[in-house]
Parts: sequence; structure tokens; C-alpha cells
Amino acid sequence: MSKRTLKVFISVLLVTVMIVSLLAGFQGTFTASASTKKTVEIKFFSNLPDRTSNQGKLEQMLIDSYMKANPNVKIKVEALQDEPYKQKFKVYVATNQMPDIFMVWGQPSFFLPVMKGGYAAEIKPEQIKNYGFKTSSLKDFMYNGKIYGLPRNTDFMVLYYNKGLFSKYNVKVPTTFSELLDAAKVFRKNGIAPIAINGKDKWILAILYQELVVKESGDQKLIYDAISKKSVSKNQILLKAAKDLVELVNVGGFQDAFVAADYGAANNLFAQEKAAMYYMGSWEVGMAANPNFSDSFKKNVDATYFPIISGGKGKKTDILAWHGGGYAVSANSKVKNEAMKLLLYMMHPTRWAKIGWQQGLVVPGQNWEKFMTGKETVLQKKLTQIFSSATSVSGTVWQDAFTPNFKTEAETLCQMLVAKAITPEKFLSKIEELAKLEVK
Repeated sequence: MSKRTLKVFISVLLVTVMIVSLLAGFQGTFTASASTKKTVEIKFFSNLPDRTSNQGKLEQMLIDSYMKANPNVKIKVEALQDEPYKQKFKVYVATNQMPDIFMVWGQPSFFLPVMKGGYAAEIKPEQIKNYGFKTSSLKDFMYNGKIYGLPRNTDFMVLYYNKGLFSKYNVKVPTTFSELLDAAKVFRKNGIAPIAINGKDKWILAILYQELVVKESGDQKLIYDAISKKSVSKNQILLKAAKDLVELVNVGGFQDAFVAADYGAANNLFAQEKAAMYYMGSWEVGMAANPNFSDSFKKNVDATYFPIISGGKGKKTDILAWHGGGYAVSANSKVKNEAMKLLLYMMHPTRWAKIGWQQGLVVPGQNWEKFMTGKETVLQKKLTQIFSSATSVSGTVWQDAFTPNFKTEAETLCQMLVAKAITPEKFLSKIEELAKLEVK
């Protein structure tokens, strides 16, 4: 071999060794990166303790799906019923230890202080550009033009009822308030609770009061305007609605000890077919497909509008509707980026809206009509019809439209009213006093 050929051979050999070494180094780098991917723990705070049905099932399903797709992510769920949730939430705020993702009610009384206080991370419009949220659904999750939360529900109130019990006792499904009172008397006489309601939680009583105000007046703005103007006590329509509520109590319209019944107790009473009706929101659409409920109940459950009042100006299609529950990411989360990825994953329309609707678990806060299959449950069909035929909607319910303290005190006054601790007249004067203190 000549000297020139030997030099060329050695040069080629050295280059080859260098390339092989570099490739080996790169391969080692990629392997090491993949094998040492950092474990991330996301703390998820929810108000859905039942993880086997309804929205709790959907929430858990999507969390599990995300962890399966991202093995390095561990999601720790803490789930409490509404009232305990609110108390624990206050503790987290006070100690500045917010979970990474938390449930919020998109109402001024709850979420506005959270947004103002800087506890929630901003969500950019481009991040949810194709998520199907209507502008109206995001309104209560915004502050100063910025988005801080995403709604999961379209909430509206209906009267659920048991067709079997109405048939058995030959009772007409009520379309007027007087028919509702008559139905309550018949069911009472036969040992059936007329309407199941969670009076201990108070908020439902305030919503029912507003329902009666709207059915009396036909004016969705009346109660808000009266409070804002501090002209509550002399308003005859507000007084009539308070008297209507007391009349419903007087005929035994609710279950025994309803003031002490929480959400679970009221729901179980209706699901066990011991109550003929259940005044509750559209978020209970999953009752018709709940595996924990009997086939008899699922066959008999139905829904209708809250009855109109003879002589009142409200129509059955004047409904209480808003976008309530949703999610936010903690602004100070140490895993904020991962938490935001999880939220956007869950709320993608092909997941929360599509899966939730098609499995009968939720009426989403996004457009759901395009996901209809024709195989909807009776509750899905009825709720869609009720919502789509609405001639007016309330927006955020009255007790949630002002300050947190206004909400707390107003709901307590509603509970005192149905417990007959105060008269309708005293109830209104107390609401007016509260408005003067809390509403600017």
C-alpha cells in the first residue's frame, strides 16, 4: 500500500469512528431523556364526589384517559359535595395553597373575588378558538375582558317527575301552580313526598323563590332591579312570590324535614321513588342513565317546565338558566403549564361535550347539538326541548349576582322564610336592608 493510499485510509477510518461516536452519543442523550422524564403531580379539586355516574363519572373518565396518555402525570383528585367544597375552598384561599385545577361557579358571588384576587390563571382566546363555547357561556368566567375559567354546564331549572307515581295516583302533571298544590295534597294523603328538595343547602330555596317571581311577573330583570335600587320591601310582586312559596310549604309540598335535607338526601328520595317530583337543575340529566338507580326509576323519570301561575304574567318558557359550574387553573401553580394542558384536554369538544352528551352525563356549556345521535334518553330530549324553546332566561340567579356576603345572607333568609321563622313581609324588609349594606 502506497503512503498516499495509507493516509486516505486512515483519514476515512478516523471520520467513521467520529461519526459512530457522535451517533452513539446522540442516541444515549435521547434514551436518557426518555427514561428520566420528570413525574408531574396535579392536584384536582372537584365538587363531584360521585365518580361512578353523571358528571363525576365523566370527569374521572377524562382524568384517567389523560394519565394513560401521559404516564409521567399523576392526578390527585379531592372531591367534596357543594357545601363542604365551598368551606374547603375558603381554607385553600386563606392559606394561599390553591389546588392546581379547581372547580368554580361562574357567578359574581363566587368567581369574581377569585379572579380579582389573582388566584386563577388567564386562558387565552386562541387556546379555545375551536372549542364551541358561546360568548354568553364565557361571560361569567371573564374579568376585565380576560378569560379565567371554562364552563362545563348549561344550567337551567326544571321540574323532574315520576310518571309511574302520577299514573298510580291518577294525578295530572301540573302545568299551573294551583295544580301543583292540588297534586301535593294527593301525594301527601298517600304517603308520598310531593317534591324532593335540598333545603339544608339553602341555594335551591332562593332559586325557587326567583322561579315564582318570574312566573308572577314575566320580568326576568325585576328582582335584580329591585335589589339594585333598594326598593324590595314595597314590591307587591316580590311579596306575592314569597307568599306563594310559603303556601307551597303549608300544603306539605316538600318532604318531611326538608329544611334539614342535603343534596344527596333529596336526590336519593326521588331516585328511590319516594317523592313524586324533584325541583333541580339540568345537571341531573344523567339520572336517566345512572347505573346506581333502579330500572323502574329510569323508566319513569321525566321532566317538565315549572308551572305557570294563574293570573301571573310569566310563561312556562320563561326559565331560569345560566352557565354555572366550570374549571380554573391556579395562577400560582408550580405545574401551571401541565395543569392547563389537562384542562384544555378535558374540555376539548370531542371529549367533554361529545362524550358527556352521548353518554347522557351532562348538558355541556359548549354546543352539543352536533353530537346528537337520535338515541338520547327521555331526559336529554326533554331538556333539549325546554332549553331550545325558552323565550327568556335569567342569567346568573339573584342571590349570586352580588357579593359573597349578600349570597350567604339572602339564602339564609330564604331558609328562614320556608321554616316560617319570618313572615313574607319581614323577609322582604330584611332583603332590602341587606341590599343597602352590600349592593353599591
